[in-house]
Amino acid sequence: MTDHIRIERDGRVLVVTMNRLEKKNALTHAMYAAMADAIEGAQTDDGIRVVLLTGAGEAFTSGNDLVDFQSNPPRGTDTPVARFLRSILNAEKPLMAAVGGVAVGVGTTMLLHCDIVLVSENAMLQTPFVDLALVPEAGSSLLLPQVVGTAIASDMFLTGRRISGEEAVKIGLAARLAPHSELEAEGRRLAHGIAAKAPEAVKLTKGLLRRNREETAARLMLESELFSERLKSPEFMEAATAFMQKRPPNFG
Repeated sequence: MTDHIRIERDGRVLVVTMNRLEKKNALTHAMYAAMADAIEGAQTDDGIRVVLLTGAGEAFTSGNDLVDFQSNPPRGTDTPVARFLRSILNAEKPLMAAVGGVAVGVGTTMLLHCDIVLVSENAMLQTPFVDLALVPEAGSSLLLPQVVGTAIASDMFLTGRRISGEEAVKIGLAARLAPHSELEAEGRRLAHGIAAKAPEAVKLTKGLLRRNREETAARLMLESELFSERLKSPEFMEAATAFMQKRPPNFG
């Protein structure tokens, strides 16, 4: 367990909050494990009908903690990272996210598995995998083009540019825009509204909307294999070192 993930039962809504303020909620293996436990547990808990993901403070999450990942690279299918990705892929109950501030890497790609995403006006979504000499993950190389189109997905992945909250709504990455001060409250309000509806109808509707899980799971596995290989590459070592030293990487 970790204090960096806060779990709260709010009626029939389970609120999962990334809570590592000093690191802008950067994710460690322990945080992934705690979130996987919460999401998996919600699927068999009759008292929970919706899971809401959010981040404490002024960030959703700044992505993976590179120090933690360098010391213990996530290789294989039984890692906390793999468990978390499977949990969001296979969740049968509605999964929502309220995104304020930065949502980097997996902070953006996990949103592709959420049924409703709210963003605040100061949200900044970014997928800088290539900048770190890595490849996309979480099935995002399949899902992101389906959501925003190949041109925008290529722009996001290859340039690593930031997407504002307003643009995220415009291109379909998010459903609604809310003031940052009201973001979590609005997320809870929507979650409670869904939780009050007929649960079996909600579950079946989500299942109909996400009928490509097998294809997504296969893509996720391929990405995971490539991602693991990249973590051992000289390019990644240079990118990670440059990041720590706060300098541009040299891939020449």
